[in-house]
Amino acid sequence: MLFGVFAVHSPESCPLNNEQSKEIFLGIEKKIKESIKKHNIERLIGFYMSVLEHQWIIILDAKNAHDVETMCIDVGISATSTVKIVPLNEFSKVIKRIRASQ
Repeated sequence: MLFGVFAVHSPESCPLNNEQSKEIFLGIEKKIKESIKKHNIERLIGFYMSVLEHQWIIILDAKNAHDVETMCIDVGISATSTVKIVPLNEFSKVIKRIRASQ
């Protein structure tokens, strides 16, 4: 299953403005890659940022949202950000489902 991790932090806790957040942030990508198997995550699909919006968007292929939640806590994402985990579907699969229901 695909999940979007939407993490938002305040300007005050932004890694560009806060030394503690900077230290956490610099290690996050490595920690995610190291903990993927531990958290039953199949793969990291993408890791994107909107710097001026203070938002991260991480796309993961995982078995369930609870594993994604645990990973976000363990790697430090939730230490500086509010996190929302959203199940995602590929557009083509949604279209297929809609057409099948006609």
